[in-house]
Amino acid sequence: MTAWLEDETSLQTREPRSGVGTLPPLRSQASHQPAEVTSSGAVWLASATANPRTTLARWQASPASPGVLPCGTAFDVVSVPSLFGRRMLERLWAEGPGSGPVATHRGRTLLFAAPGTAQRLPSLLAWEEWGTGGAGPVSGARTLPPVLCHGTGDAVTVPPLTCDPTAPGPQWVVAPDTRAPWLPGPDVLRWACVRAARSAAPPVSDYSIFPPADPGANVYDVSRRR
Repeated sequence: MTAWLEDETSLQTREPRSGVGTLPPLRSQASHQPAEVTSSGAVWLASATANPRTTLARWQASPASPGVLPCGTAFDVVSVPSLFGRRMLERLWAEGPGSGPVATHRGRTLLFAAPGTAQRLPSLLAWEEWGTGGAGPVSGARTLPPVLCHGTGDAVTVPPLTCDPTAPGPQWVVAPDTRAPWLPGPDVLRWACVRAARSAAPPVSDYSIFPPADPGANVYDVSRRR
């Protein structure tokens, strides 16, 4: 495994991913094996901490252990139920700009987002009249599953740097592979949330318990009777 404690300037930084063309290989994997973090991705993750070199040393000693990283500096995290997160990713990959790193943990999908997203996304969803299923959505608002936004002052559990599909705990869906990954902002994730919610809405049924109206029937205005 790459020694992440080597001079970080020697790590070649690839261009951030953009567009949806970078993700089909991941989606087409029949085995659905979790992805592994590259050395450049590890450097990016460690940059979220106050002492990146210490974090890299800990990971080098125990690369198969999950970690806990603070949000708000290198990234924010938007956490949604797994099924809803899958629908969001399908929209982001098929119709949108793609996604940044993505993980799963305890039945939820963790979407890594641009710093500041955790603060702005709830307001954008409220403005769109989409409640987040949490504390008291606005009366009359359409409801989303619980959307948890982790930003400054919060911390999240991240998967190990190495993959083991048989191990319990968090797993990478899209692992960090560059020191400058593209991260969706609040507008992109608002779009994905709304699209995913609409795709999950039950279809409107044409069935009615009332018989169809007879177009030839006589209609009387009983409101004028005395």
